Amino acid sequence: MSQINKLKIFNDPIYGFITIPNALIYDLVQHPYFQRLRRISQMGLSYLVYPGANHTRFHHALGCMHLMQKAVDVLRFKGVSISPEEENALYIAILLHDIGHGPFSHAMEKSIVEDVHHEEISLLFMNQLNVEFNGQLSLAIQVFKGEYNRKFMLQLISSQLDMDRMDYLKRDSFYSGVAEGNVNSERLIQMMNVVDDFLVIEEKGIYSVEKFLMSRRLMYWQAYLHKTSLVAELILTKVLKRAKELTLKGTQLPCSEPLLFFMQNKVTIATFDAENLDLFSQLDDFDIISALKSWQKQDDFILSSLSKMIVNRDLLKIKLTSEKVDIEELQPLKERFAQENNISLSETNYFIFKGKIKNQAYSKEAEPIRILKKDRTIEDVIESSDQLNLKSLSKSVTKYYICFPKQLV
Repeated sequence: MSQINKLKIFNDPIYGFITIPNALIYDLVQHPYFQRLRRISQMGLSYLVYPGANHTRFHHALGCMHLMQKAVDVLRFKGVSISPEEENALYIAILLHDIGHGPFSHAMEKSIVEDVHHEEISLLFMNQLNVEFNGQLSLAIQVFKGEYNRKFMLQLISSQLDMDRMDYLKRDSFYSGVAEGNVNSERLIQMMNVVDDFLVIEEKGIYSVEKFLMSRRLMYWQAYLHKTSLVAELILTKVLKRAKELTLKGTQLPCSEPLLFFMQNKVTIATFDAENLDLFSQLDDFDIISALKSWQKQDDFILSSLSKMIVNRDLLKIKLTSEKVDIEELQPLKERFAQENNISLSETNYFIFKGKIKNQAYSKEAEPIRILKKDRTIEDVIESSDQLNLKSLSKSVTKYYICFPKQLV
């Protein structure tokens, strides 16, 4: 295939046309590892709340690369030197930043592929692709790991104002219909510059940054931490935990081979070899949904009940409160549910449990968002802003929840 044939264009509902800049990027997009992202939902089970939220991580990764192209153009225009090799490394690193996500990844990380985070798996995929592409990803991997000597490059990929956040807020807002999340990524990128190797936003862009942080806070409460999305993800985590528990006790559960492998084996980052990576690359949302459909008919009361809840969207009741929940409050519910369904008290933990969620739009501990003032001094956005609400955005807000079956109300 000629190089020219590889300069493809994608039509994106948010940005219009997204261009593939070169043959290497095209080959990476075409790779089965990357194509798998078409089968992984960007917002997990949020479609149970927002029916339009069916977009995928494939969509999101291409959107991030598009924003990175814009950022490189803007910075070069302002005199920041970025070599063709560095430019390509930025495109590859942002394109592959989410490649390690599993199906419904947060539920997976807490149940089946325990203690292995998607960032670590992303790096494993990148290293594997680097072997296949004869070392052409080496610089991208260095940038992604924060080992390259130009700090601002990592900030474009992973910081409190990076291409990843700019795309997912805008995209998730678009597909879910939650208008509050719509950020002006175009203007934010126009306002970017680099001073002393740090990414800065010019002072006149401060209101766009405030809007961005506000949008992030609202998207968390309204979409990502929406109580129905939250309880659905918690139930899915419990289903997968139960399935793993039964499998390890010798119960034969119908599911795909890759899913069965991760349920039968404890895979840690130290034992995640090329073979495991290949199996992981065969996992997507369809494995999980198909398993849930089969598990509805299993003899195990816990597995079948929880699977039915997700398939039929008949979920547990969830109550949010600003006060801490005392475990004693759940005891009478547990005793009643155990008796009614002939299960042990410890087994009621699958149906009746408590927990907490946190939302912090801006972290003072992390690398700050730097504002470049007119007099060329640099300030943390919190100091520069005349908005009192930015100070409150840096406070962590905690909410507590309890979940229990509806019939216990």
